[in-house]
Amino acid sequence: MIREIVFDTETTGLDPNEGHRIVEVGCVELLDHVPTGAQFHAYLNPQRPVPIETTRVHGLTDEFLADKPVFADIVDEFLAFLGDAPLVIHNAAFDIKFVNAELARLSRSPISLARAIDTIDIAKAKLPGVRYSLDELCKRFGIDLSARTKHGALLDAELTARLYLELIGGRQKALELAPRADDTGPGSRDSTAARPRPRPLPARLNAEEQAAHASFVAELGENAVWNWGRERLR
Repeated sequence: MIREIVFDTETTGLDPNEGHRIVEVGCVELLDHVPTGAQFHAYLNPQRPVPIETTRVHGLTDEFLADKPVFADIVDEFLAFLGDAPLVIHNAAFDIKFVNAELARLSRSPISLARAIDTIDIAKAKLPGVRYSLDELCKRFGIDLSARTKHGALLDAELTARLYLELIGGRQKALELAPRADDTGPGSRDSTAARPRPRPLPARLNAEEQAAHASFVAELGENAVWNWGRERLR
């Protein structure tokens, strides 16, 4: 069984090296690419002011965060939820950088970026040349964004999970290829033999392509694999 954790953070800014901190972390669990409903979520007191331009993005104010736990208070529960699972993240370098900065303050071991599965990387491989923001990719796959009036770590983790499953085609839990115990009687897999097509499918190659292929095979000599079937038919 494959366990993966999809997670996201909200922060006070763009760079922890400039003193910015995490203000929210949200995680959702997948087993065999299926959401289990298990979540980890926490708002955090960043122990520094939240710039107004950042509050406009995620809506989290100094007043709201003042009585929230600091990262040290939740680190053990957070790391226990992650376990050793691969981490599915949209723009992984950003979130891993912030988490590792928080871990470094506590003299904890960093999380390796090699654990991350970045949905941006998958999207670039499958959809070259499009926009790779979470909003744009969700729109492309018809994922409902009506609840995303502002950024939020847990909501964005849930959206990233849905996007990830769309990108990898993982919404179908499994293909049942092995016969089941109740596969008997009419309509079962083994009850009807496969029937030949009434007529062969038309060739997908045109005459020029067929001639080019025949010329190529001829250059390979009599032992070419394309000739094996012909030998058996003689």
